[in-house]
Amino acid sequence: MATLQLQLVSQGAEGRLFETTFLGKPCLKKERFKKAYRHPVLDEKLTNKRLTQECRSLSKCRSLGIRTPTVYYVDHKTNTIYMEYMKHTVVLKDFIDEHVARGERTILEDLCYNVGYTIGLLHNGDIIHGDLTTSNILVMKRIDKYDCVMIDFGLSINSSLVEDKGVDLYVLEKAFLSTHPNSQDLFDKILAGYCSVARAQKAVVTKLREVRLRGRKRSMVG
Repeated sequence: MATLQLQLVSQGAEGRLFETTFLGKPCLKKERFKKAYRHPVLDEKLTNKRLTQECRSLSKCRSLGIRTPTVYYVDHKTNTIYMEYMKHTVVLKDFIDEHVARGERTILEDLCYNVGYTIGLLHNGDIIHGDLTTSNILVMKRIDKYDCVMIDFGLSINSSLVEDKGVDLYVLEKAFLSTHPNSQDLFDKILAGYCSVARAQKAVVTKLREVRLRGRKRSMVG
């Protein structure tokens, strides 16, 4: 395995993301942190489990027709994933902010419908993302449309439970409306896209409403 100089792209609570190369190809290196507050043996087991699950989720997504970065190599000793560098993409958060400022609502409505459709495919495959936000979705321009690329499956799980799928949507809704105020209509487009393809869409949307109520009650209690 040959790599060149690393360039830090971003850093979060779970790890760092570097731009580098893998066998001559541009790639991203995702390196997970060790958690000093956890027992070393427990930390190693949990980190390795999440690393394995993330790779499985990425691979399964592609088999479901969902665009994700290709995994090139996994180093379990250093808790590192080398994956495809998705050039010519924009983070969905930035894309929405830019087009809202321009007043280009139609483009956003079409894209948000596509986002919901993609999440519906995700849930049809019983993949729960676990951290759906507009920072974990990329936008890629095609000739006549925009496609979305799903990223950061570090908290993903496999589950067929309606509860888990409803919570997944609730996490996205909370993040979406807090990051993009006055955009309920755009989230409604996400739900419309989701319902157009998700097999258990009625049960999941009902569960989403229940989770909303639970969240509001917790907020009122404090």
